[in-house]
Amino acid sequence: MRRNMIETVMGAVVLLVAVAFVVFAFRSTSIGDNAGDGYEVLVSFDDASGLNVGTDVRMAGVKIGTVVDQRLNPDTYFAEVLISISNAIRLPTDTSARIIPDGLLGGNYVALEPGGAEDYIADGGQIQYTQGSINVVDLLGRFIFSAADAASQSSSDGDSPQ
Repeated sequence: MRRNMIETVMGAVVLLVAVAFVVFAFRSTSIGDNAGDGYEVLVSFDDASGLNVGTDVRMAGVKIGTVVDQRLNPDTYFAEVLISISNAIRLPTDTSARIIPDGLLGGNYVALEPGGAEDYIADGGQIQYTQGSINVVDLLGRFIFSAADAASQSSSDGDSPQ
């Protein structure tokens, strides 16, 4: 009988730890915080790699919103990303958006840079000036191949008879 009691207590402790972990995860990801509190803006990117629903939208490094939805436009083949921006932030109509990596191993986020226009983007509006995500592996490959080409060009120039 004593063994059953110990197993029951241990099971209860495991369940409490699991519940505490779920509560911590829920609070740290801001799920449910300000849900529906903001206005939505559409952004079109040529490449939206690394963005998911819930990805941060930041301005000057401060989180001001999240990615709500993303889909492929079948006519333009651009990624359309729907973002929700806090009602406290008003975006000028010439605001630009770009996808930036959050460190070497981290994910990406949407960085907004406000323009100087006096008019503001309304709920359901669109950001016109965008830059998609940059593929670091592709850039590294291009650098290596261009360096190899430059090295082969300089060695072939030095071997020619004069």
